[in-house]
Amino acid sequence: MPGYTHVEGLTSADVQRLREVWSPLADSVRALIDASIRSEVDADEVAAVRAQIDDATARLQAKQIDGPFGVRFTSDGDRMPWGNPAIGIRNPIAPPLVMVKDPDGGVRTDFHLGAPYEGPPGHVHGGMVAMVLDHVLGEVAASDSDRPRFTGTLTIRYLRATPLGDLHAEGRITRTDGIKAFASGHVSDAEGITAEAEGVFILPKWARG
Repeated sequence: MPGYTHVEGLTSADVQRLREVWSPLADSVRALIDASIRSEVDADEVAAVRAQIDDATARLQAKQIDGPFGVRFTSDGDRMPWGNPAIGIRNPIAPPLVMVKDPDGGVRTDFHLGAPYEGPPGHVHGGMVAMVLDHVLGEVAASDSDRPRFTGTLTIRYLRATPLGDLHAEGRITRTDGIKAFASGHVSDAEGITAEAEGVFILPKWARG
């Protein structure tokens, strides 16, 4: 599986300890991103903060992997897509989405999008809405964590602008046909649905054995 790595000897307890280390760091960087957009401190303060950020970045870069994080699997079968821009707990640009699987096979997530995701004033960038829908539908289309289905087509209808703030997304399979799964879903706010999507998701060749 390209980009998928099995990590020997890493247990669920180890994963939880790693979560407790890296998730708060990503939270802090998310707050920094938001602050860098909305702050109105003076130029001297910006320069001082920048120097601190550059120092912190150098400390983190002192030991790092080559290339992207990929998806890692543990000895207990835990899946760690921690660099993912939609759900990655180590990726500060991810909201992150927390996916909940329903007994009927659907998936849903409640999340918050603030200033870093703004497109039209006060509203979410349409590309971010598309990413959320792509991920939600792709999540429900995957038969299991070892057999993901990748986006073949994704059609989105933007019913109205999605406001920044607390949002909800959900998706479900509508039918399957061999290596293809057809899924639909939507993003909504407190007033109702803002965007709907339909997609076709395809099992990659390496997962068809």
